[in-house]
Order: sequence, then structure tokens, then C-alpha cells
Amino acid sequence: MNEMMKAAVVHHPGAPNVLKVQEVPIPKVRPGWSLVRVRGFGVNHSEIFTRQGLSPGVAFPRILGIECVGTVAESSDTTHLPVGRRVVSIMGEMGRAFDGSYAEYCLLPNAQIIPVASDLPWPTLAAIPETFYTAFGSLQNLHLTGDEHVLVRGATSGVGIAFAGLVHAAYPKMSLAGSCRRPEAKRDALAAAGFDTVIADCGGALQTDRTFDRVLELIGPASLKDTCAHTMPGGIICSTGQLGGQWFMDGFDPIMDLPEGGYLTSFYSGNVRADRMNALLAFIETHDVDAAPVKVFDLDHVSDAHRYLEGRHSFGKVVVLP
Repeated sequence: MNEMMKAAVVHHPGAPNVLKVQEVPIPKVRPGWSLVRVRGFGVNHSEIFTRQGLSPGVAFPRILGIECVGTVAESSDTTHLPVGRRVVSIMGEMGRAFDGSYAEYCLLPNAQIIPVASDLPWPTLAAIPETFYTAFGSLQNLHLTGDEHVLVRGATSGVGIAFAGLVHAAYPKMSLAGSCRRPEAKRDALAAAGFDTVIADCGGALQTDRTFDRVLELIGPASLKDTCAHTMPGGIICSTGQLGGQWFMDGFDPIMDLPEGGYLTSFYSGNVRADRMNALLAFIETHDVDAAPVKVFDLDHVSDAHRYLEGRHSFGKVVVLP
């Protein structure tokens, strides 16, 4: 095996141009860890936060990347992770506490490498692990039956679009509304993704008087209080994302702010289970869910992937194929 690989390294926080593609040594396998040949990875807002220096405890230089799909290149556990096996991995502090997937190879703890049987093409498979896993877990926590009016707050995000695909696969007649900051520019794309209604979201306030039975909250603490005001009595809010860049809430009074008889839940993609990941892949293939990414970049242009995701025209999931 070539002893060097190509990787996008961040030496110090900053704008997308701090992602420097360079040759670095291929990591050496050690007990409890195996080497994965990265065939693709999704780009996530959390990686943008890390690149900007906003993720506590991350030391530089660092290779970012909290998810990947690929094949086992060298294994310390050939029984469970034989060489050549298709695998996915998400979270577990990859790209934060240790180098992640923005590279041709990634050294990962065996415990967070999940063998999969999917034959989906690499670009599609690369779009699934973090984004669809998050949407799938949130869908389960919202306890839908098919009769509800559902709002996705932050609908143009990768998770928002993935959630819409999963919902309509399970409940084709579900009423689904989505919010975004520029509805005039995103209305057609959201309609094509399965949203019946598009609502303007300005300064953390929904520009509507409507209320909903279920809300997938992807903006997070920055808008959660306003979301409560647009949730029906007995409704459920699943706070999953933090696209608003705010991690904690000030001035939130659960007694006064939550809807009468309502429930606030959450989903964290760090709670990774192999059975749920494989159930997700089976659901996508059985229901023919369109999981293809909206943009595909190569590793040399990963900084352009970051620029796109940060830009005003971003929509859906972005992947990189090394």
C-alpha cells in the first residue's frame, strides 16, 4: 500500500480556504482500530463550525469529517471487519478528537465501523449515513401515524430534505410544511422535494399563524421557543439540529412555553446503532427513497463544497468522493 495519501488538512481555523489538500502519511493500524479506504463522505454544518474554530476542544491541525462510507483496507479484527467489506461510520468524535474522513484513508475505532450489505452507488451511499440516520431517528421519535400536519423548520438542509423523502415513503399523503429564510428562491425546489407549503422564517420567527401537530426543529435553540408557539396542544417537537448556531437556550420556561399536553424530544446522531443504520438502508432500498446528493465534489475541491453549503443557494446534501 502507498505510504502516503491525499487529505484536506485544517492547520488553523478560518474560511474555506484553510482546507489545504496535501500529502500526509497513511495512518498505521493499531489494536482496536482499522483502516478504511474512503469512497465518499458527506459535508456537514458541524464541520463548518469546527473549521471556523467553534467546536470546543478541537485541536489543530486536524483532518475534518464526521462520516464516511468505504471499504476496509486493513483490519485489526478480520472476523467482523474483513478486508474489502463495505462499511459506514459516523460520529464518535471522528474529525474532532482524531482525524476524520476528509482523506483517501481514515483510521477508525472498530466499535464505530458498521458493516453494511447495501449495493447503492458510492455517491448515494455517501449521502446517507449522517443525514438520513438523523432524519430517520427523528422520524421515529415524532411518532407519526400519517394524519398529522408536520412542519420541518430548516427544511432546505440535508436533514430536512432527507426527512421529507422518508416521510413521504412511509406516509405518501402526509401534509408537510417547510420553513426557510428565502422562500421565494427555494419554493420550487422544496415543492419538488415533497413540501406542500413553504413558510418564511425571519429572525427566528415563523411568518405564519399556523400551528402543527408535529415539528422537526433543525434550527435548534435559536428558534425553539417560537416553534413551541406554533405547535398544537398535545403536539410533539423533535429538536434535532442546531443550524441557528446556538447551542443553549436562555429565557425558556417549559411550563409556559411548551404547548398544553405537548412533548419535547430530540434525536442525537451520536447514538449510533448498527441495527438502526441497517434498518435505515433497508427502508431506503425497499421504499425506493431518492437519497442521491444534490452536489458532488472531489477532494481537491472540498473547500468549494464548504462554500456551497455556507452560501445562500445551498440546498440538500453535499458529498465528496475522494
